[in-house]
Amino acid sequence: MRLIRAAALEVRLLDRIFDNDVMGIVQKAVNAALHGNQVQLESTLAEVRPVLDMAYAWLDTRLTGSNWAAGDDFSLADCAAAPALSYADWFHEIGADFTRLRAYRARLLARPSFARAFD
Repeated sequence: MRLIRAAALEVRLLDRIFDNDVMGIVQKAVNAALHGNQVQLESTLAEVRPVLDMAYAWLDTRLTGSNWAAGDDFSLADCAAAPALSYADWFHEIGADFTRLRAYRARLLARPSFARAFD
């Protein structure tokens, strides 16, 4: 029972990280892009980039040794990760130094359900 609780907490933690900390900041860039004001977009991206770099670094470390966000089983955390990382990468590319995060994003985008959605 403790293992199930620990796994559930891990999934929930990562779900919140992707939804709040990654997608939350990316939403600022999306909003700025939708307004069409290039000066506002550049200003917003200057704010967004360092936050995403911090999230990317944390996630790259956290993803060590597992296929999916919260272990070897696909979970709710991965459902939150796919759109968040896709939008984040569009606005601020996941750097080459974040090899685990880039590989994880590639695995997400290779899943048939996500591939269909992004096509």
